[in-house]
Amino acid sequence: MGEPDGTIIAVSEAMRDVVEAADRLAAREVLVLVTGETGTGKDLFARRIHARSARRAGSFVAVNCAAIPAALVERELFGHVRGAFTGATTTKKGKFALADGGTIFLDEIGTMSPTLQSKLLRVLQEREVEPLGSERTEKIDLRVIAATNRNLRQMVADGKFQEDLFYRLNVIPIEIPPLRERRDDIPALVEHFVNKHAHRTGRRFDKIDDGVLAGLRQYDWPGNVRELENTIERAVVLSPGPVITARAVSVLGGVPQQAAGLPSLKLRQNIEWVERETIRKALESAGGVKKDAAELMGISQRALSYYLAKYRLES
Repeated sequence: MGEPDGTIIAVSEAMRDVVEAADRLAAREVLVLVTGETGTGKDLFARRIHARSARRAGSFVAVNCAAIPAALVERELFGHVRGAFTGATTTKKGKFALADGGTIFLDEIGTMSPTLQSKLLRVLQEREVEPLGSERTEKIDLRVIAATNRNLRQMVADGKFQEDLFYRLNVIPIEIPPLRERRDDIPALVEHFVNKHAHRTGRRFDKIDDGVLAGLRQYDWPGNVRELENTIERAVVLSPGPVITARAVSVLGGVPQQAAGLPSLKLRQNIEWVERETIRKALESAGGVKKDAAELMGISQRALSYYLAKYRLES
C-alpha cells in the first residue's frame, strides 16, 4: 500500500479523503485512533502522520499489543529496573521511554487487559510512566497513535474496554476503508507490488495479462491490501515468463472468483479469458499432453498450438 516513510497509494476518492485527513492531523499535537479491518494499512498511516509531524526527527516506536504475550506487555511498554522480578539483572527502558520525543504506535489496542488499559489511561493523562519495580515515575514527551480492527464502542458496551480510555482515544478517529470499497486503488497497488517484488527477486516483467486486473478488481479481498500484496508476490515468484498471467495469480487462490464469474464486462476480455482458462484446465486434465488436451476441447492440435502461442502458455 505504501512505504515505511508513510507514502500511501491513494487513487480512489475515499482513500484520498482519508490521506488528506491524516495529513491535516500530522501537524497537530493530538492523539489519533486509526481503525480499519486487518490488512488495510493502519501502520502506514501511523508512520505517515509521524513523518509529517514536528516529531519526525524523533523515534517512531511500533508496538503490536496482540503479538506480545499478555504477561509481558506491561514490561515491554513500561520497562523495569534491576531486581524488579526474577531474572531482571539489568534496568531496561520500556517502549514509552524509547519513544520519548517521538511517536509511539500502539497497534491492536483492543487486545489490552483491563489492568493495562487503566495504566495506559494514566500515561495519556499524566504523561508519565512508572517502570516495574521503580518507586518513582518518569516524565515522557511523546505522541500516541493507537489502532484497532475491533469495534471499541461495542467492547465498551460489553464491559471489555474501559469507557474513559475509549473516549480519550476516540477524539480524532481515522477510519481506513476496506479494499473492496476502493477498488480504483487496485491497479496502482498491483503495479506497485509487481515492481517492488520484481526488484527484490531480480525479475523483470513486461506486462500483466489482459483480464488479470479485471479479475483482481472483482474479488472482495477479505485480507485487504496485505492479501493483495501476498497474492502479487506469489505471482511474481511463480510466473515463468515476463508476463503475469491469470494462472500465476490464481495458483494459491488469489482470485477465486475467476472460476465462478467473468472478469469484466468487456466482451473481448471475457472471450480471451474463457479461452485461456479452458486451455489451462484441459492441459491440467490431460497431464500436459497436448494431443489429449486438444481432444478434450474438440479442436485440432494445430489449433491448440495457435492458442498456446497466442496466450503464451507454452511453458
